[in-house]
Amino acid sequence: MANRFILNETSYFGRGAREVLSTEIKNRGFNKVLVVTDKTLLECGVAGKVTAKLDNAGIAYDVFAELKPNPTVKNVQDGVEACKNSGADVIVTVGGGSAIDTAKGISIIMTNPEHADVVSLNGVVETKNHGLPIIALPTTAGTAAEVTINYVITDEERDVKMVCIDPHDIPVLAIVDTELMETMPKSIAAATGLDALTHAIEGYITKGANLMSDMFHMKAIQLIFENLPAAVNEKNPEAVEKMGYAQYIAGMGFSNVGLGIVHSLAHQLGAVYDTPHGIANAILLPYVMEFNGEVCYERFREILLGLGITEAKEMNKEELIARMVSEIRELSAKVGVTQTVSEVGGKEEDLDMLAEKAFVDPCYGGNPRTASVEDLKNLYKAAM
Repeated sequence: MANRFILNETSYFGRGAREVLSTEIKNRGFNKVLVVTDKTLLECGVAGKVTAKLDNAGIAYDVFAELKPNPTVKNVQDGVEACKNSGADVIVTVGGGSAIDTAKGISIIMTNPEHADVVSLNGVVETKNHGLPIIALPTTAGTAAEVTINYVITDEERDVKMVCIDPHDIPVLAIVDTELMETMPKSIAAATGLDALTHAIEGYITKGANLMSDMFHMKAIQLIFENLPAAVNEKNPEAVEKMGYAQYIAGMGFSNVGLGIVHSLAHQLGAVYDTPHGIANAILLPYVMEFNGEVCYERFREILLGLGITEAKEMNKEELIARMVSEIRELSAKVGVTQTVSEVGGKEEDLDMLAEKAFVDPCYGGNPRTASVEDLKNLYKAAM
């Protein structure tokens, strides 16, 4: 069996990496830019750190910032109209997963107008054409949307998060400028960092894991455990830079092998209660790992040994599961993420509905242990 790996063409890393933006745009022959970002980043001046480079180089651009933290079908459709009106031939997106995912949806529909309804892009879709070129500048160390073939859009009519998987949406250029990441509030830095951890751990134990993906995910797990507390609590520049690498490396892996039911469950909290994705993952990760540990405890042994916990070599199944869950909870506590499902709006009367939606989520199939609807409901209950 052949294992397919898709990565973006070019990436730049480091503080101030955005300096290459205008040169890359000109060298690639682009003439007009649509900047896709969010209002908060505009208001606090983070997006301005990027548009200033366009201004200085005399590159024409328009800005689209009408999007939600959990972007919707309407956000994408409004962005498509903005892109058409702009006449842009390239999208520069500045932000976290919300902005980059919206940009991906716009990009695909601009060159594949038969999917203008957006909802037809749900799941694995073989679009005919590469999307309008995207240059992505992430401001959070979490989603790795700049290097993945995935994007997530909320269908508000059905209260469902659509996971869209399409190699044609991958940005042609990623600029991981950790100076932009340093501007994020502690709460966002913590949530997105734990999102990256979830990507790395789920990617390491997913059914599709292979030698290449294991290499990426193990390194990402090590970097996150070593650097997330200092990146969040101290804004330590070196730790922030390493988190920038960690989330990107995790994205290189999971984009190609899939995830699991942490994401299946978390997507529903985002769709129904508008819970930030990283927070939802952080809440659910230890409970799902306890559940999955029954079938992948040997993978936990490998992770723990990779973290330098040498006693894991002699641990039995129960000890390995308990230690893995403990390490995850301890890291979450260090960065101040200790919420429960009920604290982010979850209601007991919604659990059947949430579990049924999680059961048909595209990420479900990659989970190493088969989970029934009742199992998923019990995981929500445990995290309440």
